[in-house]
Amino acid sequence: MDKQGVLYVSHGSRDKEALREAEQCIKMAQKQVQVPLQEICYLEISKPDIFEGMEKLVKRGATRVAIVPVLLLSAGHYYKDIPKAIEDIKCQYPFVTLTYGKPLGVQDRLIDVLVDRLKEAEIPHLSKARLLLVGRGSRNPETRRDIEKIASMLKERSQVKTVDVCYLAVLKPSFNDVLNHLDKLENETVIILPYLWFTGLLIKSMEKKIESLNTTNKLVLCQYLGLHPNMADALSDRVKEAILSTPVTRSKLDFS
Repeated sequence: MDKQGVLYVSHGSRDKEALREAEQCIKMAQKQVQVPLQEICYLEISKPDIFEGMEKLVKRGATRVAIVPVLLLSAGHYYKDIPKAIEDIKCQYPFVTLTYGKPLGVQDRLIDVLVDRLKEAEIPHLSKARLLLVGRGSRNPETRRDIEKIASMLKERSQVKTVDVCYLAVLKPSFNDVLNHLDKLENETVIILPYLWFTGLLIKSMEKKIESLNTTNKLVLCQYLGLHPNMADALSDRVKEAILSTPVTRSKLDFS
């Protein structure tokens, strides 16, 4: 009989608070998954890495492992980095059946988190404000499509008159360029809403940029997605899907 394991693959960070938040959110999800063998690992920078995480599960007796990306959207890590690691793991542990989960993707309950973050900011005259949704950015074309879809859904759900999008890396318009432009607008509140899961260097760089411009208190930075219960719920559902999914083969890992 197979002994099921789950390997959560988070991004990794040099920021200790980011790691603490990621671990806390994953542990919230783990409580909703009825599997005794569960391990956390990281794609880069932090330890254990994906191979060390897998080794822990195998040593604990796992014969079937669901590999779950702790990622918001489908981009390079999902399509390239983790599949490459899975190929190596398959060679190292040919007797272990592997399944591969999906990132959270675009979901109504994640839009609910954004709406809650807006409410928490207690913006006066919200309907007259301009909202800037900030995505991480990637070379994968799905990223722009997903962020723009999230912005459209958010506009429908909120009272904000205008929702703009920008990115912290790779894609245009960039966060810095848009912020420099919006800061010149007179008598208009700009709400900045990060579509980022945890704190870290990107959040801190946003805070510094806003602080350098915010001479009139027009720029309001909302909380990132963070440890909202919906995030753990969405992650636990992805785990349950991954456990039941078809075992990966080379063809299933070829996203080209």
